[in-house]
Amino acid sequence: MNQSGKIDMTYGSIMSKVFLFAIPIIIGNVLQQLYTTVDTLVIGNYCGKTSLAAVGTSSQPVEILLGLFLGVGTGVSILVSQYTGANNEEKLNKVTHTAVSFVYMVGIPTCVVGLWMTPLVLRWMGTPDDTWDAAVSYTRIIFFGALGNVGYNMNAGILRGLGDSKASLWFLVVSCITNIILDLVFVAGLGMDVRGAALATIIAMYLSWMVSIIYIRRKFPALSFSFLPRHCDREELGNIVKIGMPIGINNSLYSFGHVVLQSLVNAQGSTFMAGVSVAGRVTGITNVAITALSSAATTFSGQNYGAKNIDRLRQGYLKIPVISGMITLAAGLLVISFRMPILRIFMKDEGVLLYAGRYVMVLLLSQWLYAIFNGIICVVNGVGLIRYTTIVNILMLWLVRVPSAYIISYFFDGTYVMLCYPISFGFGMIMMLGYYLFSPKWKAIIRNKEPENA
Repeated sequence: MNQSGKIDMTYGSIMSKVFLFAIPIIIGNVLQQLYTTVDTLVIGNYCGKTSLAAVGTSSQPVEILLGLFLGVGTGVSILVSQYTGANNEEKLNKVTHTAVSFVYMVGIPTCVVGLWMTPLVLRWMGTPDDTWDAAVSYTRIIFFGALGNVGYNMNAGILRGLGDSKASLWFLVVSCITNIILDLVFVAGLGMDVRGAALATIIAMYLSWMVSIIYIRRKFPALSFSFLPRHCDREELGNIVKIGMPIGINNSLYSFGHVVLQSLVNAQGSTFMAGVSVAGRVTGITNVAITALSSAATTFSGQNYGAKNIDRLRQGYLKIPVISGMITLAAGLLVISFRMPILRIFMKDEGVLLYAGRYVMVLLLSQWLYAIFNGIICVVNGVGLIRYTTIVNILMLWLVRVPSAYIISYFFDGTYVMLCYPISFGFGMIMMLGYYLFSPKWKAIIRNKEPENA
């Protein structure tokens, strides 16, 4: 197999390999933030705060369905990293072929179900009347891009598992440039409002998916990767579902929880909704390092577990999450220092800016807790121990975050609902550190013994 662009994490300096792997993902995540930021900038400046509020509330219904299958993509990435570490090309071919089939098996139904459920979910969320039409239009158009979204993220997961994190960066460059140009044409030029922004987004996503397929076919010809499904291996499909489905269900439950939280945001009116939407673009800036280092943690863990290199796994399983937390805290403090000038780029309305500034402060002072929590989860997921991590994620959301959000909203001030995040982040971090310290299954892994039940 062509090894060009691959990073082998089974030898050499751990953090050097992690950063080498993570930097392209960080740049790619910045580009993703850039093109969602362009949506916000264009809509905020050419359409107004009700359109901005509509886009902000529309992202959650999409994540409910897509989160399930993007989690399965993470399962594929874990299997690919383990087979890569073990140098098992036969299984590598089977799992990648099965992944292509899976994209079509779930992408098309997701589009259909999403189109049907959009108004139901938005109504349940209490979407205000002044944002209703725009929110429905935006969400339905985005669901038309479900196949491209699932396909691109599946291919990106395969490449991460192979140790190639650079390729996704170039896919996102293409997507970002396409999205920016089409945003300006559709929204600023043709006056298509949120419909234009949604259309630009799905065109860019489908283009990224096509480019990723072409890349895999050229750089990894031994995989015999295809545009259309050809073979679905029952055993590997079972492995994908076994590992990926709990992660996907967790993602969907997480997204559903965010729908519940969004309903609390919506109850505060369109000004607060717009403030949260703008703040989300800014807090997303510091989230890029978390995502990248967490992806690196999964690949590091999977490759070394697959290669039976337990000594190296033992050296990095805590180091990677802690460094992720330190970087996230430093980035958060930097952004907080310049938050108001940054926020004013998006919106001039002082009411929106007041809420956005408050939201940014609360999130960025606590996001480092989430970085450590998520880093540990990704290390544990990388060796295939996904049950506990799924349970902790669910508890963090439904036992801590959602109840605390309701308490804050109904007994104090709903415009401080974002305080539920640091409370839940702290809970999650403590639970995952406890797993490292007390779990017999994890201790069996790092002692180079197979756990009885993963």
